[in-house]
Amino acid sequence: MSETVRAQMASPAATRLRRRRAITADRLIAVLLIAPWKNYAALFNTVRFQIDLGNTVTFTLLFLAICLSVGFTLAVLLDRGIRGEAFFRSIYLFPLALSFIVTGVVWRWLLNPGSVQLGSTGVNLLLDRIGLGMLKTGWYTDPRIGIKAVVIAAVWQMSGYVMAMYLAGLRGIPEELREAARVDGANDLQAYRSIIVPLLHPITLGAIIILGHISLKIFDLVVAMTGPGPGFSSDVPAFFMFDTTFRGNNFAQGAGIAVILLLMVAVLIVPYLVYSLRTETQR
Repeated sequence: MSETVRAQMASPAATRLRRRRAITADRLIAVLLIAPWKNYAALFNTVRFQIDLGNTVTFTLLFLAICLSVGFTLAVLLDRGIRGEAFFRSIYLFPLALSFIVTGVVWRWLLNPGSVQLGSTGVNLLLDRIGLGMLKTGWYTDPRIGIKAVVIAAVWQMSGYVMAMYLAGLRGIPEELREAARVDGANDLQAYRSIIVPLLHPITLGAIIILGHISLKIFDLVVAMTGPGPGFSSDVPAFFMFDTTFRGNNFAQGAGIAVILLLMVAVLIVPYLVYSLRTETQR
């Protein structure tokens, strides 16, 4: 190495340049590796986000359980060939033609608890008229109910879709299997439990995936019906993301919520896709 180069490297200017580059590299590492985790740690320590995750779990469990139960019950009734089957099938499927915004507005009116000046309205007025006034409640204005009122509207809209899925599955089961069960002495309950319900497992899995991803990213129904609610009792992560990003201009936190929502949906969808691909490969 020449003396000139050594002199340049040993000069104060070159030393300052090397220090500046080292500081810049350290800052870049801190920004890329440390800052994002601090953002997620702060997000999970936010009380509102903790409430939102609890509301999401509550909404998902109730939504799935009630939709599957109501949809399966309606499908079984229609599968028995009742009179006016086409009419009832259309009635059950009609809510599916509406958007969640329309559903939210309608159920906001229906579940409006009323006021002292106007008296009871909507469902509370119906309860008064039929002598069940003791069942009146504040619905979505009551923090103890909150997200459960949103579940009512969501079930009303999506249970018909589940009914259609189960009805298609029931119509695809050969009648010979049911006849064989009757010949063996099985009643209807035993036939459903031992034959029909196991054959409907793929339908049930598909319904769970579809309803599950809807429940995890629910947004428009909450916006139209309740908003965050009193004490964030009906708030959800998607609404929190919208509120944080576009109203609070906190884009970093909003992006963090969006990534968590993506991961939640991926945890539900990816295993199903892997299972489907394996099933298709085995066939």
